[in-house]
Amino acid sequence: MANTVELIKAPISEEMKLFEQKFYESMKSNVALLDKVTRFIVTTKGKQMRPMFVFLCAKLVGNVNEKTFRGASMIELIHTATLVHDDVVDESFKRRNFFSINALWKNKIAVLVGDYLLSKSVLLSTDNKDFDLLAVISRTIREMSEGELLQLEKARKLDITEDVYYEIIRQKTATLIAACCEVGVLSNGVDEATAKKMQEFGTYTGMAFQIKDDLFDYQTSNIIGKPVGIDIKEQKMTLPLIYTLKNASPENYKKYFATIKRYNNDSKKVRELVEFVKSSGGMDYAIQTMKDYQQKALDILAEFPDNEAKASLKLMLDYVISRKL
Repeated sequence: MANTVELIKAPISEEMKLFEQKFYESMKSNVALLDKVTRFIVTTKGKQMRPMFVFLCAKLVGNVNEKTFRGASMIELIHTATLVHDDVVDESFKRRNFFSINALWKNKIAVLVGDYLLSKSVLLSTDNKDFDLLAVISRTIREMSEGELLQLEKARKLDITEDVYYEIIRQKTATLIAACCEVGVLSNGVDEATAKKMQEFGTYTGMAFQIKDDLFDYQTSNIIGKPVGIDIKEQKMTLPLIYTLKNASPENYKKYFATIKRYNNDSKKVRELVEFVKSSGGMDYAIQTMKDYQQKALDILAEFPDNEAKASLKLMLDYVISRKL
């Protein structure tokens, strides 16, 4: 998989190297504590898939320019801010095998750092009069917040239908990838229709990405180091489970709903539910839905002329649904 990521990066490898420095610059502050935290953020970054989407989409329709770099920094600032805030909300002390910011500097500082990063993303656009990019990131921040709150509201009652699930993952995950793709093409001054098209491409890609994430919960090889059934233990209603319960007999529904609601810490019952989801076609249904979203994204990509960036975006779509992490 590491080789796949390198192949995807090939047309934008120089831009990715340059981006690291520009991203750090975009976070700089006169407050020593903030600088210490932001330095830590830069050294513990992940695969940086989001900037890759921005640069590849820019190269799909033109070139990477200063506005593209600003757009990628804005997206990465929002993404980092939400991760910092999520760790506080989830009381999580680890992030990618590093301690999280709230573990090292306590919740109050983590919340304020997240706020600072969000404000920096807005300032980066207003200072450079990138008002088209500002519109995209403002909408993205709003939708991500709405998605989180919708999930929290529904999680209490465990009454998530398939449609509600799609809306939650669209807002929580897909909207940020959609923003990457839209920002990438907007940095080359494309028309509104092209920007909308690439926003849709990002949405479909993001939906496939999240469904893939939810499938890991049912894979016994435990490839991502996440215990099998952890989503069930955390009472998260994901697509394989929603489909299975919707199509279960009344007695099975009652039995397995009780597992989620009351016996979610009983490992034996959780394992039994995981097996029931697999044997009832819940995983197959989710895999097919994920592939349908991938195909919708590929159909949009087919409308653009062939170039290196388009080939990399196709590879990225394959990687999204076949990744092991």
